[in-house]
Amino acid sequence: MTARTIDPAVLAESIRDGIRADLAAIPERLTVVGFLVDGDRPARTYAEYTRRACAEVGIDFDLRTPRADDVEAAVRDAGADDGVHGVFVYYPVRDPERDRWLRELVDPRKDVEGLHSFWSRCLYENRRFIDDAGTRRAVLPCTPLAVMKLLGEAGAFRGDGDTPLASVKACVFNRSEIVGRPLAAMLANDGAEVTSFDLSGSLAFRHAAGIQGHHVDAVATDRATALAEADVVVTGVPSRDFPLVRAEEIKPGAVCLNFSTMKNFADDVVERASVFVPRVGSMTVTMAMRNAVRLYRNANPA
Repeated sequence: MTARTIDPAVLAESIRDGIRADLAAIPERLTVVGFLVDGDRPARTYAEYTRRACAEVGIDFDLRTPRADDVEAAVRDAGADDGVHGVFVYYPVRDPERDRWLRELVDPRKDVEGLHSFWSRCLYENRRFIDDAGTRRAVLPCTPLAVMKLLGEAGAFRGDGDTPLASVKACVFNRSEIVGRPLAAMLANDGAEVTSFDLSGSLAFRHAAGIQGHHVDAVATDRATALAEADVVVTGVPSRDFPLVRAEEIKPGAVCLNFSTMKNFADDVVERASVFVPRVGSMTVTMAMRNAVRLYRNANPA
Protein backbone atom coordinates (compact mmCIF):
# COMPACT_ATOMS: atom_id res chain seq x y z
CA MET A 1 0.00 0.00 0.00
CA THR A 2 1.22 3.49 -0.85
CA ALA A 3 -0.72 6.36 0.68
CA ARG A 4 -2.41 8.96 -1.44
CA THR A 5 -0.77 12.28 -0.57
CA ILE A 6 -2.99 15.34 -0.46
CA ASP A 7 -1.60 18.74 -1.38
CA PRO A 8 -3.56 21.28 0.73
CA ALA A 9 -2.95 23.98 -1.88
CA VAL A 10 -5.14 22.14 -4.39
CA LEU A 11 -8.09 21.90 -1.99
CA ALA A 12 -7.52 25.49 -0.87
CA GLU A 13 -7.79 26.72 -4.45
CA SER A 14 -11.07 24.89 -5.03
CA ILE A 15 -12.52 26.45 -1.86
CA ARG A 16 -11.25 29.88 -2.89
CA ASP A 17 -13.27 29.54 -6.10
CA GLY A 18 -16.37 29.38 -3.92
CA ILE A 19 -15.21 32.32 -1.82
CA ARG A 20 -14.73 34.42 -4.97
CA ALA A 21 -18.28 33.61 -6.02
CA ASP A 22 -19.58 34.57 -2.57
CA LEU A 23 -17.66 37.85 -2.64
CA ALA A 24 -19.05 38.67 -6.06
CA ALA A 25 -22.52 38.65 -4.53
CA ILE A 26 -21.55 41.03 -1.71
CA PRO A 27 -22.28 44.72 -2.47
CA GLU A 28 -19.05 46.06 -0.94
CA ARG A 29 -15.39 45.09 -0.97
CA LEU A 30 -14.27 43.49 2.27
CA THR A 31 -11.25 44.69 4.24
CA VAL A 32 -9.28 42.53 6.66
CA VAL A 33 -6.79 44.22 9.00
CA GLY A 34 -3.81 42.27 10.30
CA PHE A 35 -1.75 43.23 13.35
CA LEU A 36 1.90 42.17 13.39
CA VAL A 37 3.90 43.12 16.48
CA ASP A 38 6.54 40.50 17.11
CA GLY A 39 7.92 40.46 13.60
CA ASP A 40 9.51 37.02 14.01
CA ARG A 41 9.86 34.94 10.89
CA PRO A 42 6.85 32.56 11.34
CA ALA A 43 4.47 35.43 12.17
CA ARG A 44 5.71 37.54 9.28
CA THR A 45 5.43 34.58 6.92
CA TYR A 46 1.87 33.94 8.09
CA ALA A 47 1.02 37.59 7.45
CA GLU A 48 2.43 37.30 3.94
CA TYR A 49 0.33 34.19 3.31
CA THR A 50 -2.73 36.14 4.44
CA ARG A 51 -1.90 39.03 2.12
CA ARG A 52 -1.59 36.68 -0.86
CA ALA A 53 -4.78 34.81 -0.01
CA CYS A 54 -6.75 38.05 0.31
CA ALA A 55 -5.41 39.32 -3.01
CA GLU A 56 -6.30 36.06 -4.74
CA VAL A 57 -9.95 36.12 -3.68
CA GLY A 58 -10.51 39.89 -3.86
CA ILE A 59 -10.30 41.04 -0.24
CA ASP A 60 -8.31 44.13 0.74
CA PHE A 61 -5.63 43.38 3.35
CA ASP A 62 -4.19 46.11 5.57
CA LEU A 63 -1.16 44.96 7.61
CA ARG A 64 -0.49 47.21 10.59
CA THR A 65 2.61 47.03 12.81
CA PRO A 66 1.89 48.80 16.12
CA ARG A 67 4.21 48.68 19.11
CA ALA A 68 3.32 46.03 21.69
CA ASP A 69 2.15 48.77 24.09
CA ASP A 70 -0.25 50.12 21.46
CA VAL A 71 -1.72 46.94 20.00
CA GLU A 72 -4.69 46.71 22.37
CA ALA A 73 -5.90 50.19 21.44
CA ALA A 74 -5.27 49.45 17.77
CA VAL A 75 -7.38 46.28 17.92
CA ARG A 76 -10.20 48.15 19.67
CA ASP A 77 -10.08 50.90 17.03
CA ALA A 78 -10.35 48.32 14.23
CA GLY A 79 -13.35 46.77 15.95
CA ALA A 80 -15.10 50.14 16.01
CA ASP A 81 -14.29 50.96 12.37
CA ASP A 82 -17.21 50.20 10.05
CA GLY A 83 -14.75 50.01 7.16
CA VAL A 84 -13.00 47.00 8.71
CA HIS A 85 -14.76 43.65 8.16
CA GLY A 86 -12.19 41.28 9.65
CA VAL A 87 -9.36 41.36 12.19
CA PHE A 88 -6.34 39.06 12.23
CA VAL A 89 -3.69 39.14 15.01
CA TYR A 90 -0.35 37.43 14.49
CA TYR A 91 0.72 35.83 17.75
CA PRO A 92 2.78 35.88 19.85
CA VAL A 93 2.40 39.54 20.76
CA ARG A 94 3.40 39.40 24.42
CA ASP A 95 3.21 36.56 26.92
CA PRO A 96 0.56 33.80 26.72
CA GLU A 97 -1.67 35.35 29.41
CA ARG A 98 -1.79 38.79 27.80
CA ASP A 99 -2.20 37.26 24.36
CA ARG A 100 -5.24 35.42 25.69
CA TRP A 101 -6.67 38.75 26.83
CA LEU A 102 -5.88 40.29 23.44
CA ARG A 103 -7.97 37.59 21.75
CA GLU A 104 -10.88 38.79 23.88
CA LEU A 105 -10.42 42.37 22.65
CA VAL A 106 -11.04 41.35 19.04
CA ASP A 107 -14.68 42.05 18.20
CA PRO A 108 -16.20 38.57 17.68
CA ARG A 109 -18.22 39.99 14.78
CA LYS A 110 -14.88 40.60 13.00
CA ASP A 111 -12.86 37.70 14.37
CA VAL A 112 -11.84 35.86 11.20
CA GLU A 113 -9.59 33.55 13.26
CA GLY A 114 -12.53 32.35 15.36
CA LEU A 115 -10.52 32.55 18.60
CA HIS A 116 -12.75 34.80 20.73
CA SER A 117 -14.43 33.06 23.69
CA PHE A 118 -17.83 33.71 22.10
CA TRP A 119 -16.90 31.42 19.23
CA SER A 120 -15.17 28.97 21.58
CA ARG A 121 -18.40 28.61 23.54
CA CYS A 122 -20.30 27.92 20.32
CA LEU A 123 -17.75 25.23 19.44
CA TYR A 124 -17.61 23.51 22.82
CA GLU A 125 -21.41 23.59 23.14
CA ASN A 126 -21.72 22.33 19.54
CA ARG A 127 -23.89 25.27 18.52
CA ARG A 128 -23.75 25.52 14.74
CA PHE A 129 -25.89 28.69 14.51
CA ILE A 130 -26.02 31.86 16.61
CA ASP A 131 -29.69 32.60 16.02
CA ASP A 132 -32.89 30.65 16.59
CA ALA A 133 -33.81 30.81 12.91
CA GLY A 134 -30.68 28.90 11.91
CA THR A 135 -29.57 31.48 9.36
CA ARG A 136 -26.47 32.97 11.03
CA ARG A 137 -23.72 30.36 11.20
CA ALA A 138 -21.08 30.09 13.90
CA VAL A 139 -17.42 30.68 13.05
CA LEU A 140 -14.81 28.00 13.75
CA PRO A 141 -11.06 28.46 14.41
CA CYS A 142 -9.07 28.46 11.19
CA THR A 143 -6.49 25.69 11.60
CA PRO A 144 -8.82 23.10 13.19
CA LEU A 145 -11.37 23.88 10.50
CA ALA A 146 -8.67 23.46 7.84
CA VAL A 147 -7.81 20.05 9.32
CA MET A 148 -11.46 19.00 9.22
CA LYS A 149 -11.79 20.03 5.57
CA LEU A 150 -8.65 18.06 4.68
CA LEU A 151 -9.95 15.01 6.54
CA GLY A 152 -13.12 15.30 4.51
CA GLU A 153 -11.05 15.39 1.33
CA ALA A 154 -9.20 12.30 2.59
CA GLY A 155 -12.46 10.38 2.90
CA ALA A 156 -12.43 10.14 6.69
CA PHE A 157 -16.12 11.01 6.99
CA ARG A 158 -18.17 7.84 6.86
CA GLY A 159 -21.56 8.75 8.29
CA ASP A 160 -24.05 11.47 7.50
CA GLY A 161 -26.25 14.03 9.21
CA ASP A 162 -24.90 15.51 12.43
CA THR A 163 -22.41 12.70 13.07
CA PRO A 164 -20.41 12.11 9.86
CA LEU A 165 -17.53 10.70 11.94
CA ALA A 166 -19.63 8.13 13.80
CA SER A 167 -17.64 4.90 14.35
CA VAL A 168 -14.36 6.70 13.60
CA LYS A 169 -11.55 6.54 16.16
CA ALA A 170 -9.10 9.45 16.10
CA CYS A 171 -5.81 10.15 17.82
CA VAL A 172 -4.58 13.76 18.18
CA PHE A 173 -1.11 14.71 19.42
CA ASN A 174 -1.47 18.33 20.54
CA ARG A 175 -3.92 19.86 23.02
CA SER A 176 -3.19 23.56 22.65
CA GLU A 177 -6.08 25.96 23.16
CA ILE A 178 -5.56 27.29 19.64
CA VAL A 179 -5.57 24.05 17.62
CA GLY A 180 -5.41 20.71 19.43
CA ARG A 181 -8.24 21.06 21.93
CA PRO A 182 -10.74 22.69 19.57
CA LEU A 183 -9.87 20.09 16.94
CA ALA A 184 -10.57 17.24 19.35
CA ALA A 185 -13.89 18.89 20.21
CA MET A 186 -14.83 19.30 16.55
CA LEU A 187 -14.04 15.66 15.84
CA ALA A 188 -16.12 14.54 18.84
CA ASN A 189 -18.99 16.86 17.91
CA ASP A 190 -19.10 15.09 14.54
CA GLY A 191 -19.26 11.68 16.21
CA ALA A 192 -15.64 10.53 16.50
CA GLU A 193 -14.11 8.90 19.56
CA VAL A 194 -10.94 10.92 20.14
CA THR A 195 -7.85 10.26 22.24
CA SER A 196 -6.01 13.53 22.80
CA PHE A 197 -2.37 13.63 23.95
CA ASP A 198 -0.16 16.35 25.38
CA LEU A 199 2.67 16.39 27.92
CA SER A 200 0.22 16.05 30.82
CA GLY A 201 -1.29 12.81 29.54
CA SER A 202 -4.33 11.64 27.59
CA LEU A 203 -7.98 12.69 27.48
CA ALA A 204 -10.92 11.08 25.73
CA PHE A 205 -13.33 13.32 23.79
CA ARG A 206 -16.62 11.58 22.97
CA HIS A 207 -19.81 12.66 21.21
CA ALA A 208 -22.63 13.49 23.62
CA ALA A 209 -25.91 12.60 21.93
CA GLY A 210 -28.89 14.59 23.10
CA ILE A 211 -26.97 17.33 24.92
CA GLN A 212 -24.95 20.31 23.87
CA GLY A 213 -21.23 19.67 23.64
CA HIS A 214 -19.29 16.48 24.21
CA HIS A 215 -17.85 14.39 27.05
CA VAL A 216 -14.21 14.82 28.12
CA ASP A 217 -12.64 12.29 30.48
CA ALA A 218 -9.13 11.54 31.70
CA VAL A 219 -8.00 8.13 30.44
CA ALA A 220 -4.93 5.96 30.82
CA THR A 221 -4.72 5.09 27.11
CA ASP A 222 -1.10 4.99 25.97
CA ARG A 223 0.36 6.03 22.63
CA ALA A 224 0.76 2.50 21.29
CA THR A 225 -2.85 1.53 21.97
CA ALA A 226 -4.31 4.74 20.59
CA LEU A 227 -2.28 4.60 17.38
CA ALA A 228 -3.02 0.94 16.77
CA GLU A 229 -6.78 1.61 16.95
CA ALA A 230 -6.98 5.01 15.25
CA ASP A 231 -8.64 5.43 11.87
CA VAL A 232 -7.39 9.03 11.87
CA VAL A 233 -4.06 10.24 13.29
CA VAL A 234 -3.44 14.00 13.55
CA THR A 235 -0.18 15.43 14.85
CA GLY A 236 0.86 18.99 15.62
CA VAL A 237 3.82 18.76 18.00
CA PRO A 238 6.15 21.78 17.58
CA SER A 239 9.23 19.97 18.89
CA ARG A 240 12.03 17.96 17.35
CA ASP A 241 12.05 15.84 20.51
CA PHE A 242 8.68 14.29 19.58
CA PRO A 243 9.19 10.62 18.65
CA LEU A 244 8.04 10.42 15.04
CA VAL A 245 4.96 8.33 14.37
CA ARG A 246 6.17 5.25 12.47
CA ALA A 247 4.40 2.98 10.03
CA GLU A 248 4.54 -0.01 12.39
CA GLU A 249 2.59 1.97 15.02
CA ILE A 250 -0.48 2.90 12.97
CA LYS A 251 -3.53 0.94 11.89
CA PRO A 252 -3.34 -0.22 8.26
CA GLY A 253 -5.28 2.20 6.08
CA ALA A 254 -5.28 5.05 8.62
CA VAL A 255 -5.56 8.67 7.49
CA CYS A 256 -2.52 10.61 8.77
CA LEU A 257 -2.27 14.40 8.89
CA ASN A 258 0.44 16.70 10.24
CA PHE A 259 -0.30 20.35 11.01
CA SER A 260 2.96 21.12 12.80
CA THR A 261 5.65 23.15 11.04
CA MET A 262 7.96 20.31 12.09
CA LYS A 263 8.02 16.74 10.84
CA ASN A 264 5.89 14.48 13.08
CA PHE A 265 5.65 11.35 10.89
CA ALA A 266 8.44 9.02 9.79
CA ASP A 267 8.90 8.65 6.03
CA ASP A 268 7.67 5.06 6.07
CA VAL A 269 4.16 6.02 7.26
CA VAL A 270 3.07 6.29 3.60
CA GLU A 271 3.65 2.54 3.25
CA ARG A 272 0.84 1.76 5.73
CA ALA A 273 -1.53 4.75 5.67
CA SER A 274 -4.27 5.14 3.07
CA VAL A 275 -3.96 8.93 2.91
CA PHE A 276 -1.17 11.23 4.10
CA VAL A 277 -1.49 15.01 4.50
CA PRO A 278 1.99 16.38 5.28
CA ARG A 279 0.94 19.95 6.08
CA VAL A 280 -2.05 22.25 6.34
CA GLY A 281 -0.40 25.29 4.76
CA SER A 282 -2.63 27.56 2.70
CA MET A 283 -5.80 25.93 3.99
CA THR A 284 -5.58 27.90 7.25
CA VAL A 285 -5.68 31.34 5.64
CA THR A 286 -8.32 30.09 3.20
CA MET A 287 -10.54 29.28 6.17
CA ALA A 288 -9.94 32.80 7.50
CA MET A 289 -11.22 34.19 4.19
CA ARG A 290 -14.21 31.87 4.44
CA ASN A 291 -14.86 33.14 7.95
CA ALA A 292 -14.68 36.75 6.74
CA VAL A 293 -17.49 36.06 4.28
CA ARG A 294 -19.53 34.27 6.94
CA LEU A 295 -19.12 37.14 9.42
CA TYR A 296 -20.21 39.65 6.79
CA ARG A 297 -23.30 37.61 6.01
CA ASN A 298 -24.12 37.29 9.70
CA ALA A 299 -23.95 41.07 10.05
CA ASN A 300 -25.86 41.70 6.81
CA PRO A 301 -28.45 38.89 6.53
CA ALA A 302 -30.41 40.69 3.82
